[in-house]
Formats: sequence, C-alpha cells, structure tokens
Amino acid sequence: MAYSPYSLLERALLSGNPDEKGALTDELFAAVQDTALDTASAAPALDFRMAGRPCKPELVAPSQVTPRKMNTVEGYAAMLHAICHIEFNAINLALDAAYRFRKLPEAFVKDWIGVAKEEVYHFRLMRERLRHFGFDYGDFEAHGHLWDMAYKTAFDPLLRMALVPRVLEARGLDVTPAIRAKVAQRGDTETCGVLDIIYRDEVGHVRIGNHWYQYLCRQRGLEPVVLFRRLIARYDMFIFRGYVNIEARERAGFSRFELEMLEDFEKSLKTMAG
Repeated sequence: MAYSPYSLLERALLSGNPDEKGALTDELFAAVQDTALDTASAAPALDFRMAGRPCKPELVAPSQVTPRKMNTVEGYAAMLHAICHIEFNAINLALDAAYRFRKLPEAFVKDWIGVAKEEVYHFRLMRERLRHFGFDYGDFEAHGHLWDMAYKTAFDPLLRMALVPRVLEARGLDVTPAIRAKVAQRGDTETCGVLDIIYRDEVGHVRIGNHWYQYLCRQRGLEPVVLFRRLIARYDMFIFRGYVNIEARERAGFSRFELEMLEDFEKSLKTMAG
C-alpha cells in the first residue's frame, strides 16, 4: 500500500523545536525509502505564513543584524550562528517544497525530503561547533530572508525552484570557500571539516533544484534561460555578487553558456542602475 508522507511532513515543518524537527525529518526520510508514495489523494497543503521555529533567535531586518568582528570569540561565534541559522532555514525550505507542491512526481517529494535530512545533519554539525565556543542556536539575532522567499514562491513550484535553489542556495557555493579560508586562518580545523561537508552537499542540492526547474520548464513549454533572466529582473535579485564559483555552479547543473549569458545580463543591470 502506498505511503502518504504529508501528515509527518506537516508535523516536521511546523515543529518549532529544532531537535524534534530533526528527529521527525529523520523518521520521514526512513519512511519514504524504497516505498511507493501516495501523492494523488492528499488534501491541499495548509497555507501558513511561518514554518515552525523556536522563539529565539530574534528575527530582525538584515540591515539590523549587529556586525561583529571575527577576531573575538563572540564575533566568531556570531558567524557560526549565522551559518547555523541558514542551515535551520534550509531544513524548512526543503520540507516545505516536499509538503506544498503535491502535483509533482513522487521523485520530487523524495528528493526534497532527502535534502531536508542533509540540512538537518548540517545544522547539527554547525550547532555542535557553536556550542564548542560556549554559545547555542538562538543566542544571536538573525534575519528571515530565506524563509520570506519561500513564502513569496509558495504558489508556484517553478518560481520556487528558480529563485531558491538557483539563486539563494547557489550563493552559498560562491561564499563558502572564502568563509572556510577565514576559519582555516584561525586554525579551527573541525569547523573547516563541517564547511567541507556543507559545501559538498550544497552542490547536490542546487543540482536537484536545477533538475526540477528544467523539468517544470519543459512541462510548461518555457525556455529556461530566458525565463530565469526575466524572473531575476522581476524580483530584483542579483545572482552574481562578488566572487562567482563558476566551477561549482557548473557541477550543480548550470551550463557555461547560461552563466555567461546571465553575467552579461547582470552587468547591464548594474550599468543601468549606475
């Protein structure tokens, strides 16, 4: 008999306790392995503004996050906390994709449950590093930019795949090497090891986003690169800001042609803005 994952997905997504959310995600991943899923008879997804999260960290606007210097223990811990917060949000983003978009093949659901499990692993690893320095998740303020984009794209899986994995998560491929270099300068080899795991897995997550973006474009008869350019212009998003990790983006499913075309587009936007 086919298994419906949506009740457990809903519980995991709406849980505000990070430990419980992680345990439910592990349970969910185990439940869908080598199992046919019942996605056709599911009731519509609940419409909620926020996914489950603990009362701390306090959420503020990105511009209001207190800047701290990494040469202090507190400043270094704040940087680790920021990564921890990204990974926690990434759990909710992956769970939400699996939960919300119910007219896609079961492979879509399984892919994003698999991503959620890896994000739980990342969150646990980074939280342990944060605790090593005497702090815990919630001890610093954070912003809700990642989840805000999930809510803005909740009505269309094509929009979600275009703007979350292919823009926001792909930025992680660009910035992680520089963060790792700063961590290595401090001699924190344990955190370097955690960042290596996150970087390796994020290539796969962006690749999954690229795969389903291409799938949805084919399904709707849309040209992927032209549509992507139109979407990032409409939503006023930058895909290239500072260093661009072309090699990692290609491994994640972006074509060289697409990246060059988008880079030209980005330069033209900046010229017009200037």
